Formats: sequence, C-alpha cells, structure tokens
Amino acid sequence: MEKELKVAALRNGTVIDHIPADKLYKVVSILHLDNCEQQITIGNNLDSAKVGKKGIIKISERAFAEDETNKIALIAPFAKINIIRDYQVVEKRPLTLPEEIKEIVQCANPNCITNNQPVTTRFHVMNNEGEIMLKCHYCEREVKRDEVKIR
Repeated sequence: MEKELKVAALRNGTVIDHIPADKLYKVVSILHLDNCEQQITIGNNLDSAKVGKKGIIKISERAFAEDETNKIALIAPFAKINIIRDYQVVEKRPLTLPEEIKEIVQCANPNCITNNQPVTTRFHVMNNEGEIMLKCHYCEREVKRDEVKIR
C-alpha cells in the first residue's frame, strides 16, 4: 500500500501531530498562532489509527520553548512535538504538564479576583491519585483537567 502525504513536508520548523480534532483550534489559540508571521499549515479531521480523527499543525522556521509546548499537554496530552531540520526529524519532544499554568485557563469561580480584576490567572497542577487537577492560585478552587475552560 502506497503512503500518501496529506500535508506537504516541512524543511525547518515544528510539527505538532496527533492533536484530537476537537482540540486543534484550542492548541492554535494557546500558542497564539493567529498572530504568527511564519508559514503555517493546519490540517484537521485527518485519519489516525491512534485517535480516530486528528489535527496537525506545521509551523515553518519556528521552534517553541518547552514551556510553550507543555501547555498543549493540558488539552492534548498525547500530541507529539517534532522538531524538523532539513526535512528530518531531529528531536521528538515529549509533553509534560508544567507545575504552574498561567494565562490560558479561566477560573471556574465567578467570585475569583481573576474574573473581576485585570489579574493574570495562575493555576498549580496537582496529581490527585492519577487524576490531574488544577488549583487556582488566588481562590484555591480546584478543577479537573477535562473540565478546564480555556480562555
């Protein structure tokens, strides 16, 4: 069986692969790719043996810091980050949740200062018996990872 490329090869840059299709645009938002100057290819609803339907993002001539890509782990923990140089994968970066997440999550507590004042949100990542929870730095409200509201 011949393999068909659905998205053109990338000479230098970053590929974010195996993003669940329903999470693709949240990843775009988290990484602020709507303001990116580099060439970007976004594919969605591509067939994937691992996740059914997947999304993929290819960003030319751009490398992300590890703390940037680790934010993806919050909403797409099984996504893959590949760093490309001269059409070759030179690094496969695993995703890990950072200890603290700033800016991208909205607190579920309507009385939290972050929902009423111009204060940057800060959440501490906690592992509660295998379940990932986020705890607001200010009001201490806890929320499960899959219930998080992305700003």
